[in-house]
Amino acid sequence: MYCHNCGTQIDDQAVICVHCGVKTVNAKTLVDSQAKSKLVGGLLGIFLGALGIHNFYLGYTQKAIVQLLLSTVGWIAFGLGPLIASIWGLIEGIQILTGSISTDAEGRELRD
Repeated sequence: MYCHNCGTQIDDQAVICVHCGVKTVNAKTLVDSQAKSKLVGGLLGIFLGALGIHNFYLGYTQKAIVQLLLSTVGWIAFGLGPLIASIWGLIEGIQILTGSISTDAEGRELRD
């Protein structure tokens, strides 16, 4: 681990850099301010998954558009489109909540 202020190599358990005296930033406690919520993504998948809302939220735009079209236009195919999109969204919502899907489209870890 390196000090974010002076760049000196420091122990990963260090609280203060011994070279410059600045408080260190521990990667384990650092919270990504742009990280998406796992709970929000999972619940959107379970309740609005047929419309792909959870994938829009996580940044998977192409997959979200496919789910949205499957739900809205898929009723033409004997009503199977919305059913398939609903099951797909439910499964993805559960996967998000259980951690099987743990990153957004940009590769950031979802926060709890």
